[in-house]
Amino acid sequence: MDVLGVANDGSIPLVHVDDAAIARMACEHLHDRGFRHFGFVGNLHESFSDARRDAFVTAVEACECTCEVFEAPFRSLKEDSWEKHLERLSRWVAALPRPAGVMLCSDQRGPEVIEACRAAEISVPDEFAVIGVDNDETLCEVSQPSLSSVWPDHTRVGYRAAELLDHLMSGSETPKAPLLLAPVRVIPRLSTDAWAIEDRYIAAAVQFIRKYGCEGIGVADVVSRFPFSRSVLQRRFRNALGRTVHDEIIRVRLARARELLTETNLPMAIIAEQAGFKHQEYMGAVFKAKIGQTPAQLRRAARD
Repeated sequence: MDVLGVANDGSIPLVHVDDAAIARMACEHLHDRGFRHFGFVGNLHESFSDARRDAFVTAVEACECTCEVFEAPFRSLKEDSWEKHLERLSRWVAALPRPAGVMLCSDQRGPEVIEACRAAEISVPDEFAVIGVDNDETLCEVSQPSLSSVWPDHTRVGYRAAELLDHLMSGSETPKAPLLLAPVRVIPRLSTDAWAIEDRYIAAAVQFIRKYGCEGIGVADVVSRFPFSRSVLQRRFRNALGRTVHDEIIRVRLARARELLTETNLPMAIIAEQAGFKHQEYMGAVFKAKIGQTPAQLRRAARD
């Protein structure tokens, strides 16, 4: 049973996190914050890193942006080569157009990337937003600033692998396709707590929506905070982010609802209320239209 994704020939059953979905989630998190320049820091010749790199580059290109890649061996650097490695990484960081959003193949790359930014006198997250993978809470919290991370929840991989092994030992057929588990969500921390939006009014509008989006605000509430008309705000918002003010409000509510669905046992009506939807039925309609699943289906999939 392969739970690490190291057997690439399909000779044994694979239960693994979905590296492509992880990369897409990281890209979405950075792109939502207005970043248009991207980078990826990976481990050289490691399959999980390669998969995340390729999917991240593809996701970035789908946003009509470009991505620069830095790769180096991990855990093989000798003490006398560490300074040279950090110098090389600092040069790469400094050469990226800023502000930039950068995905790391794992949280373990966080300290060196943040140190490279410090050496290059680049501010994290204002000039250089960084997101890792694994949600290693100790590593993420001791980083300065604390590191945002995609949470794959590797514990689920262990449970599903044990379940599959039990079935195989009972005589079930070996599955023909790998079982890839989607990531749970992004755990945001200070390393991505920035908005790469040149229009200061739109940046303020986004912050207002993210803060109060689940409290029943509408487009009119956002417009009332700025010295121009609704049509002007909508035009500037779309130019900056490629979506409308209403779209952004819905995105914030969906994110909160998904979090409550996957991490709590609250009834649907309470989740709809806490996420800012008018009622449970409306929440269900939005989920179906935007995600292609009902809230109940999403909760069931997360539990499975």
